[in-house]
Amino acid sequence: MCGITGWISFDRDGRDAPDPVDPGDPGPPSAVSAALDAMTETMACRGPDARGTWIEGPAALGHRRLAVIDLPGGRQPMTLTTDRGTLALVYSGETYNFTELRAELTARGHRFTTDSDTEVVLHAYQEWGEGMAARLNGMYAFAIWDGPRRTLVLVRDRMGIKPLYYAPTPDGVLFGSEPKAILAHPLARPRVRLDGLRELFAFVKTPGHAVWDGMYEVEPGTLVTVDASGVGHHRYWSLETRPHTDDRATAIARVRALLDDTVRRQLVADVPLCTLLSGGLDSSAMTAIAARRLAADGETVRSFAVDFVGRTEHFVADAFRATPDTPFVHDAVRAAGTVHQDIVLDSRTLADPAVRAHMIRARDLPMGFGDMDSSLYLLFKAIRERSTVALSGESADEVFGGYPQFFDEKARTTDMFPWLVRLGEHFGEDTGVLRPEIDTALGLPSFARDSYATAVAGIERAAGESDFEYRMRKICYLHLTRFVQILLDRKDRASMAVGLEVRVPYCDHRLVEYVYNTPWSLKSFDGREKSLLREATADLLPRSVYDREKSPYPSTQDPRYAVALQNQARELLADPTHRVFDLVDIARVRKAAERKTPQVTTAGRRGLERTLDLALWLDLYRPEITLS
Repeated sequence: MCGITGWISFDRDGRDAPDPVDPGDPGPPSAVSAALDAMTETMACRGPDARGTWIEGPAALGHRRLAVIDLPGGRQPMTLTTDRGTLALVYSGETYNFTELRAELTARGHRFTTDSDTEVVLHAYQEWGEGMAARLNGMYAFAIWDGPRRTLVLVRDRMGIKPLYYAPTPDGVLFGSEPKAILAHPLARPRVRLDGLRELFAFVKTPGHAVWDGMYEVEPGTLVTVDASGVGHHRYWSLETRPHTDDRATAIARVRALLDDTVRRQLVADVPLCTLLSGGLDSSAMTAIAARRLAADGETVRSFAVDFVGRTEHFVADAFRATPDTPFVHDAVRAAGTVHQDIVLDSRTLADPAVRAHMIRARDLPMGFGDMDSSLYLLFKAIRERSTVALSGESADEVFGGYPQFFDEKARTTDMFPWLVRLGEHFGEDTGVLRPEIDTALGLPSFARDSYATAVAGIERAAGESDFEYRMRKICYLHLTRFVQILLDRKDRASMAVGLEVRVPYCDHRLVEYVYNTPWSLKSFDGREKSLLREATADLLPRSVYDREKSPYPSTQDPRYAVALQNQARELLADPTHRVFDLVDIARVRKAAERKTPQVTTAGRRGLERTLDLALWLDLYRPEITLS
């Protein structure tokens, strides 16, 4: 995994490089080199092992490397000289079918000098051009400068696992794995308009929207080209409706075969690898498959789980979380035979403003996930001391139908994003702290309705599909194209902030395509969530995990965490001129800060967490906020 960035300027075309004072002294760096270096260094957390830059003509590419496969080789930017000119690549991610592609390309006459998947992608582009994107299986975001065509090609994986942003300029484009790389360039302005604020608070995730003004996200399954005439887009993959004729037994077997294959592919690494284990169905099944696969080679899986001091002993069930994770984690560990470690966090560390600041810098935005962001960052930081790659069960709920809203009649029948229907009940209404005039200007309810209408407009109904099945298809589609993007982005930023590569087997596009087209009656054939996944992996699971109901990512219930938030809010209130109070209602923040009984639930704390996040973001990034 790596961080990539670059700058294409067709007007510049390399002409600003100064002449050296003497042949033996290259002299001061050019403005191009200085800007590129600044952009590249923002990606140091994503790639702590090596850095490289490449400038030729209008193209300037930067790369930070996290070495995972072929440690001596695979250095970037990587170039390939052809009889028509030079191709240059900066690449982030993993191509899991690179060995098959390498064999095919070798048969076609290509010669390789490394064992890296990066070189395979570069040769694949030479062989198939932009058509190579459809041949890749993996998680990736990369940029190719095609010298002969004088064109930049940006490519992002089908599910949007790896991020990639770009900002058009008057004579080209800036791009990077994260907004911070683009914002490091002198041409970029850290400005957020009203539509960007809507993205921060709506919990919708509009495809292509980057929040920052003038900046865009390369959409999943999309290829963006930039040449002297402008920017072009081509979608090489989308989630399509297809006939499904398999019976239950065949579908279960197919799911298992796909899982076995994708986990096998994603276990390839030349560095220490582990799994993230929550004691739920998704991570336990994935861990068990990985353990069985590695045991055949005489190896043992390492696994890690997050917990909070005193949580298991003093756990209080609520409507969203019926059980603590740890007992189920340990059952899964015994069943799979992993070498396991619980990462136990305390409320003082969770509430540390420095930890919050790390996560805001990682995400470039104040997303307001509170302790769930802080704990994820701290978990990954601890794992990174012991491992470089981790497999995660992320996205199984979206693929197989695991969330409560899939079974909630109100969510099923309301023309709205299903996760928004009861969001406030489970996670709190963070918009409640906004100044009334800001809340009115945002118009979030109508924004969400319009976004929903746009999102469902292109969903194709299967032949003979009942009204109910079509409704459930819409819900599945929305989770796979909108909701999962929020969680994948969160996981990528938190993990790459500490240089940990997290792989997500359940995002394999073959699995996603197959399960999406299974009817809901098959996805939930036993009346429970994720029926297909449960039966496909039943032979691997302890009974406790098999029977366990869905439980979301854990959140601390320690009242000391809530008290710490109140204390930090009081410190913020001591400066009523802080810019955050241009957005949030100071009276509402004061009321929450002075509440006698601290709120120990996620819903009760969310307003304070959002306020503190916003304040830190304004201090760190100093964005220009424009309500237009």
